[in-house]
Amino acid sequence: MKRSWISSMLLVGMLLALLSAMPVAAQEEPPVAQPGLDFFTTFPSQVIGADDVTTLSVKLRSNTSQVVRLESREVPEGWTVTFRGSGRQVKSVYVEAGETVSLDLRIEVPANTQAETYRLVAAARGEDSSAELPLELTVETQAPTTISLDASPSAVSGAPDTTFRYEATLENESNEELTVNLAADAPAGFRTAFEMGGEQVTGLSLGPNQSRNIVVEVVPATDVAAGTYPITVRAQGGDAEASLELKAEVTGQPKLTLTTPDGRLSREAQAGKETPLKILVQNTGSVPARQVELKSTAPSGWTVEFEPKEIAEIPAGGQAEATVRLQPAEKAVAGDYEITLRASSDEGESTSEDFRITVVTSTLWGVVGIGLIAVAVGVVAIAVVRFGRR
Repeated sequence: MKRSWISSMLLVGMLLALLSAMPVAAQEEPPVAQPGLDFFTTFPSQVIGADDVTTLSVKLRSNTSQVVRLESREVPEGWTVTFRGSGRQVKSVYVEAGETVSLDLRIEVPANTQAETYRLVAAARGEDSSAELPLELTVETQAPTTISLDASPSAVSGAPDTTFRYEATLENESNEELTVNLAADAPAGFRTAFEMGGEQVTGLSLGPNQSRNIVVEVVPATDVAAGTYPITVRAQGGDAEASLELKAEVTGQPKLTLTTPDGRLSREAQAGKETPLKILVQNTGSVPARQVELKSTAPSGWTVEFEPKEIAEIPAGGQAEATVRLQPAEKAVAGDYEITLRASSDEGESTSEDFRITVVTSTLWGVVGIGLIAVAVGVVAIAVVRFGRR
């Protein structure tokens, strides 16, 4: 009885040892790879525009090494769907076991596509398995590309020699980048330029919904009459166009010049004697010159007076006559001298002109000299005659 019980216990122990060893043997066997493909993208549902080309980044992962064929299904009519890898169109891809391959899924949407939600399927079919990637694309009608151009102020006033500057803002109101060209229509003789960041430009690039500040410079013609002149600035980028109406209010200003009735800027004068000189003060500007004052700069010891010293008004395109009474110094040496005559108006306009004055000595001293020489000659002649007889 005792032996039978011991034998039974030994048999049970052996069976338990055998059963406990079986899982260990099973764990030591190499795992068998199960067939399977994963086909996915980070953003399977997107909003796109009509006439857009959309590229989705898709990824393919396989549990086994195999060649996987690529295709698209349920593609809306007129749409074009292609797979691209390494910059070219592909129809299949080799995937290493456990590795992930990235591809581009390019979707071209026709321009006449209605605004709604569309669905299509990207499919991957391997040697032992397949996978599908459902995609949802919502087409929205794109707003037209627009740009805006504004300036403040849009009207600037100044004299004809003023450079009119307008601070303008150009804005791209669309969701796409634009290259915008700038141009201006101005009156004849006016010059226009565009400046940005201290440099002249004829165009610029604007990102989506971006705005830039530009300066419009307008230089009037030199002989322009006083008045208000329109300037139209145009900006064009693709199909988008904007215009801006500017005004240059030219206030006009006098323009003075000095000359003589015969146009000569030189005269003769005797030392110590007053010599009159007629001058003309001309106004070639577009508005009258008022309270025109005459002044001079002359050598030391000279006197220069004007008659009149001040001219009340010279109309635009007109002239006024004045007399300059100049007197060289008593001891001025014969020769050429220079005096400067100036004219200035209340409007701030001024001009000057240099005159060459040739000083000559008095003819009386010449006559006296000649008389003295004649007397000396006579005395000598008498002496010769008288002493010659002896």
